Amino acid sequence: MAQISRRALFDASGAVLGSIGVGITLLEVNDSHNVINVAAMVAGLTLVTVAALSVVRRRPSYSGPADRITLLRAVLAGGCATIVVLSLAGAVPTRSWWLVLLAAPAVLLDAADGAVARRTGTASKAGARLDMETDAILLLVLSIPVAMTVGWWALLIGLMRYLYVAASWFRPALRRDLGFSSFRRVVAATQGVVLLVILVPVVPLGLAIPVVAASLLLLCASFGRDVVALERNDARAVHPS
Repeated sequence: MAQISRRALFDASGAVLGSIGVGITLLEVNDSHNVINVAAMVAGLTLVTVAALSVVRRRPSYSGPADRITLLRAVLAGGCATIVVLSLAGAVPTRSWWLVLLAAPAVLLDAADGAVARRTGTASKAGARLDMETDAILLLVLSIPVAMTVGWWALLIGLMRYLYVAASWFRPALRRDLGFSSFRRVVAATQGVVLLVILVPVVPLGLAIPVVAASLLLLCASFGRDVVALERNDARAVHPS
């Protein structure tokens, strides 16, 4: 057990150190004001630290190969957050190749951690939760520059998960576990790809609005479908036929 705990601590520490390295590199290549640098660095490091702490705090404490991939994605997402803060301050363009360079592997590795967990027999609820929260924060980070490009409404792509969680505070039915859904999985994967493509500097802005709008409609349909299913199941449990 102690050896597994050391592995979790090693992986979590590596993620935090990796985030610091990525942040320093990004600040070196993007000249900006010191206050902005601190804010950008803190944004990225905070994101990664939360993910790292979630691994260390597990009881029992452990870290598997899939968790390392997820932590790597968190480090990349943290780098994206650093660039986004710099772009909000006007230090870098809203759509930059640096952002695409970090976001692309973070998005494309989304399917890898789950596949590795299943193949190595290390799948767990804690690992799935870390993966889901990493996906959610990455979408939120990427939706900010997209919203700056096409309009504030695009931010709903990144906020949808958190709005759902907020709704679950008032609707207990939404706290229940959802069954497997290929539609939900495909729609979720589509969001990251769409945001990534829109952030590529050479993609025409005229294409961005209809593509992002279609992606948001799909996401609303997916969440709406799940909400209806959970509410119906809850109603059947309260009033069985």
